[in-house]
Amino acid sequence: MARRRPPPQRHHHLVLLALASCLASGTATPTPTTSSQSQQPQPAGTLLQPALAADLAARTCWYTVQIKTSCASPRRTSDAVSLAFGDAYRNEVYAARLAGSSSSPQPSSSAAFERCATDTFRVGGPCGYGVCYLYLRRSGRDGWTPQWVRVYEPTSDTPSTFYYGDPLPNAVWYGFNRCPRLAASAAAQ
Repeated sequence: MARRRPPPQRHHHLVLLALASCLASGTATPTPTTSSQSQQPQPAGTLLQPALAADLAARTCWYTVQIKTSCASPRRTSDAVSLAFGDAYRNEVYAARLAGSSSSPQPSSSAAFERCATDTFRVGGPCGYGVCYLYLRRSGRDGWTPQWVRVYEPTSDTPSTFYYGDPLPNAVWYGFNRCPRLAASAAAQ
């Protein structure tokens, strides 16, 4: 006597309905940050950890970063300057210590961050979708002062510009976060 199997239960429509319900309740709408956050640099909350080299090799984009040193800054600085920037999707580019050549009118050595000069750097990192935050960190005793920072993304000719104008505090990530915040995360805070 052959045993007859019952017909398979077809509950996949219930699973899809439950999944759609979860996704719909988890979506969030972007809300802009307050204007005070975008006007003045602020100390950073928590920055992401630098990406592992293996992760960068998979999909590296190269950004051009220009930094104009204020004319109120010391003539030269030995301060170590670090940079972190990214987009609303947590794609973060990090440069532990920037060094490069200066574009000041006087011929100079390869010293970066001379008073009134603009320095240009090429920084690699994960590909992003619109730079909306940027933080600088200086370590040293000279009190270096940036005027502005421009980040050119590989897919755009229009830079994201962040204006400073005041000396950076020592050993603090300091800058701007103009990224839209998700309404769901704002409500949770």
